[in-house]
Amino acid sequence: MTKKEDKSTWATGGGLLIGLGVGFFFLKVSALAFVGCILAGLGLGLVITSLISGVKGQK
Repeated sequence: MTKKEDKSTWATGGGLLIGLGVGFFFLKVSALAFVGCILAGLGLGLVITSLISGVKGQK
C-alpha cells in the first residue's frame, strides 16, 4: 500500500478536531477541561490510528 492510499493517519487529526470542538463547550467552565478535551481527542485519534494500521497490516 502506498503512502497516498493510507488514510489511517487522518484519525489523529479528526480526533484532535473532535476534542477541540468538545473543549469549546467546557471553555467557560474551566480552561483545564478545554485542554483535557484536546488531549483526550488526540489520544483517541492515536488509538484509532493504531487499530486501523494493525488491521491493515494483517491483510
